[in-house]
Amino acid sequence: MSTTPTERTELISRPKRADARRNYDALIKAGREAFTEADRSASLEDIARRAGVGIGTLYRHFPTRADLIEAVYVEEVEGLARSAENRANESPWNALVDWLHGFVGYIATKQALADELFAVAEHNMEVFANCRAALDTAGEPLLRRAQAAGEVREDVEIREVVRMVAAIAKMPSDEPGEIDRVLDVALDGLRAR
Repeated sequence: MSTTPTERTELISRPKRADARRNYDALIKAGREAFTEADRSASLEDIARRAGVGIGTLYRHFPTRADLIEAVYVEEVEGLARSAENRANESPWNALVDWLHGFVGYIATKQALADELFAVAEHNMEVFANCRAALDTAGEPLLRRAQAAGEVREDVEIREVVRMVAAIAKMPSDEPGEIDRVLDVALDGLRAR
């Protein structure tokens, strides 16, 4: 799956009208903020209030909490995929490493929602499979470019790298910066020797 803008919209349906799109975007932003805070139990009414819309508007876009969680998840996946496209001016190694550090940040925001995301995934496996494929597709050119430059081992694939980084991101840690340090050690193992 390519991550071109026309294909990204296949991950989730969005409103076309400008006013509906503004409300949708405001709800996504409010949902993202609510779902990444320490207390993730924000009600849909609270999210609508944060977005500056009525509860009816929220329900028109997202009939259930699960629908909103799924939409927030997809928007973040698409943002992470787009960030890979924006690294063409960086050196191949730095582009890959910077994107993978962004991936760790993305995973960290999902930790608070792990149980709810798992429940959503059980009901809509296709969206989550498409999101995983979109991330692999976005990271693949970064990895291949670094391999072509002789900076990364030839015997690794993006799927393996993404799994490694996801596992590191889920590591329990109370020490600031520890996960980034562990990631840097692991990424050093990707370097071509």
